[in-house]
Amino acid sequence: MKATSPGAPSGSAARDRLLETATRLFYADGIHAVGIDRIIAGADVAKATFYKHFPSKDDLVVAYLEEQDRIGREAVAALPRKLPREMIVAILSRIAKSASADGYRGCPFLNAAAEYPDPSSPVRQVVDRYRTWQRETFRTLIVEVGAPSPARMADLLVALSDGLLESAYLDDPKRIPALISAAVTILLP
Repeated sequence: MKATSPGAPSGSAARDRLLETATRLFYADGIHAVGIDRIIAGADVAKATFYKHFPSKDDLVVAYLEEQDRIGREAVAALPRKLPREMIVAILSRIAKSASADGYRGCPFLNAAAEYPDPSSPVRQVVDRYRTWQRETFRTLIVEVGAPSPARMADLLVALSDGLLESAYLDDPKRIPALISAAVTILLP
């Protein structure tokens, strides 16, 4: 799969290799633990090529997270349309499925937020945009369900999603489908 973030120049094989290498290394080892020299070597490009496409490591981190955002949005958009309550379950189940995949090391957005605590950093702003989209997606479905307090319920579902992602990493991911079912039954009777 080619990795191209929104608004990025397309068609550069070197840029794609840099982003694909960074994605793999950032996710496996952590953003701050991976230096640009390691990314440059893994992508087999010159240092000048790196800086042509990404003026700084943070620019690469932003592109990495924007790509993860794009992938997440496309996955939700590709879900078969169902009744709103069932769509909420489908979204949470999609999260559970990705969290139970081999090599899962936690949510890339939560991992990045832990490494970039300053809410004004460009990295955290990408994380916040993703979370805003996630919250709004749930809020829209909750309005369609007719449940009370859609904004509050959306906040709860985002928190549930965060918990599912981390629980799948820290505990047995096979427990996640039952947790989703119980949570939706309690939150959206």
